[in-house]
Amino acid sequence: MTHKYRVGETVYFTASNVARPAASGTYEVIRLLPTDGDDCQYRIKSSTEVFERVAKESQLAIS
Repeated sequence: MTHKYRVGETVYFTASNVARPAASGTYEVIRLLPTDGDDCQYRIKSSTEVFERVAKESQLAIS
């Protein structure tokens, strides 16, 4: 399985209501992470937050 997005790319993150609360919005892909079952994972960062998040590819879209 290959990642759809690349490091440095800007993506739109849609927060899951089931997981921890998170702000939907524009994020930068910081690192590609191993897959989680059938979904690639990414470390992403928003310019409005001081920390990074882990997101599944299904939660991301081209910004």
